[in-house]
Amino acid sequence: MRGPTVTGALQVVVMGVSGTGKSAVGSRVAERLGVPYVEGDEHHPAANIAKMAAGTPLTDDDRRPWLEELAELLASRQHAGTSALLGCSALRRTYRDLLRGGLPAGTVGFLHLVAEPDVLHRRMEEREHFMPPSLLRSQLATLEPLEPDELGTAIDVDAPLDMVVERGVEAVRALAGRGAELR
Repeated sequence: MRGPTVTGALQVVVMGVSGTGKSAVGSRVAERLGVPYVEGDEHHPAANIAKMAAGTPLTDDDRRPWLEELAELLASRQHAGTSALLGCSALRRTYRDLLRGGLPAGTVGFLHLVAEPDVLHRRMEEREHFMPPSLLRSQLATLEPLEPDELGTAIDVDAPLDMVVERGVEAVRALAGRGAELR
């Protein structure tokens, strides 16, 4: 028996700790699916970026205005009847609840990118980004995996990018098949 019918555009948050490839995977999955990709890092206030660049983890109070802005962005897409993929760490359940905001159940899904800590650390050392590898441990300690009642799925990103993108496309299509539509 199927659950209740969900109507609306599906919003997908590409989540995970730093180094999982949210931007690389999310932007390519969005392109393949014909929906816009929004880079959550571009919405961080300068103070948050400076704090992370200095190796200081963000607090919930630091994150709240950023998450509220991203939630408004998802809500505006939903009200326009169009989908988007949003790159955002969304490490805790409370952050994901805030991102879901007052949107109808089943219209916000999560694609959780995961990998072993040593893989993530290596990736962080090989890239130019404001987030230093020293903050990985803090992010892993903060991470709360998706709970059974959250619309979402996890995919391992320790594979060639093309393969991970294909897995991401399949996962987002499966999320759309369980609820709202990709538009």
